[in-house]
Amino acid sequence: MDHVSDPQLNTKDSSPAHPARSRDRRARLMLFGLLIGFAMGLIVNLAIDFAGQHPDSLFHRWLPVSAIYWAIDFVIEPLGKVFLRLILCIVLPLVFSALVLAVVEFRDLRRLGRLGLAAIVMTIVFSSTSVLIGLLLVTVVAPGKTVSVEKQRAIEARFGRRELPKEDQIKRVPDIVLDIIPENPLQEAVGALDGSSKGNGMLAIMVFALILGAATIKAESRAEPWINVLDSLYAISMIIVDWAMILAPFGVACLMFVAAARLGIALVIPLLSFVLVVVGGLLLQMFAVYPIALLASGVRPDRFFRALGPVIPTAFGTASSSVTLPTAIQVAEKNLRIPSHIARFILTVGATGNQNGTALYEGVVVLFLAQVFGAELTLFQQLGVLLFAILAGVGTAGIPGGSIPMIMIILASVGVPPESVALILGLDRFLDMCRTVVNVTGDLTIAQCLSAWTGRPR
Repeated sequence: MDHVSDPQLNTKDSSPAHPARSRDRRARLMLFGLLIGFAMGLIVNLAIDFAGQHPDSLFHRWLPVSAIYWAIDFVIEPLGKVFLRLILCIVLPLVFSALVLAVVEFRDLRRLGRLGLAAIVMTIVFSSTSVLIGLLLVTVVAPGKTVSVEKQRAIEARFGRRELPKEDQIKRVPDIVLDIIPENPLQEAVGALDGSSKGNGMLAIMVFALILGAATIKAESRAEPWINVLDSLYAISMIIVDWAMILAPFGVACLMFVAAARLGIALVIPLLSFVLVVVGGLLLQMFAVYPIALLASGVRPDRFFRALGPVIPTAFGTASSSVTLPTAIQVAEKNLRIPSHIARFILTVGATGNQNGTALYEGVVVLFLAQVFGAELTLFQQLGVLLFAILAGVGTAGIPGGSIPMIMIILASVGVPPESVALILGLDRFLDMCRTVVNVTGDLTIAQCLSAWTGRPR
């Protein structure tokens, strides 16, 4: 089949000068937005805390606390979410069209199988390594065991203690595997982003796209009209993404302001050791595991990280691998010079299927809350948490807060009240930002390694 991509989307046809300056400027603006939003939000948080501690002061009388909360809830956060919604509305058509086109561009199902197998192996290795790092750190540091007995009893009184769930309350492994293949792709698509789908949501849609892509290859010339439709859908989706990225610095600043104003320093201090364990594990994954994989593939890590451009600020500011996906694809094709069929295939699948930062986080949260409740997990139970976290990392929605339902499922499996996840919800947004950076960088690392193995020039 003579499938030709849009020249504007083709890495080899793009001019490196002007687009590079534009992307660098956009990255600087987003970083500036992050810093300004965080600083202003932290100031507001400290001012509200001071006013609450000094009710008789003039500062308390003149500070419009209720108006500030109203502005946060009804003005600033909605403005930030406009940026998110503009990208989220195009995620499904972008993912679907990009993945089908990525399969079609292989033109050889055996070649697709080799790339897919290599991607699966790297995903399993990265996810397993990340969860092992997290479980090792949380076991050694034991942040949950610093909670006093009195606080532990108060927590138990609030949330209660639960026995291991009944067998019929847990989704069986065969059902998890079967749900990867959707019974009703439209139903899965409708509930893919909000978790209301019957099966595996976005992952099921991706599998459906892979099947359609393979069938499109077999259809040969008869599929040309279908390919043209997908090519147009992908091009239109990327135009909408460009429009959204114009609003990105302002949107990221608003989102960071809201997170800092609500979180503040006071909520971080009691769980500081937990935060340090999560961030430390993510940093090890980001700057130890990924560079080793890049070096093994003959790629210089310093060049790789410098080429990421706006990916890290976008991932950190939005806390969504799905929202960051369009930017990641652009960076992969233009900055990293990864062939489009590899970039689109790996990054679209990885946005849901290779969330090793999320897998690390979920494992740490489960063991931390188990420590808080005084639950001593056996080695077998910890291995179960390891496997569950890897699978949950695959099935977690690539949106802010997408890991919370998965964490509750794992908590129930080890006898810890799922509702106890509320203890870390105040910190989840910040840690969501951190692990999303690791998730997206992991996807790009796999794509870069596979591109290097195919012999394409860096």
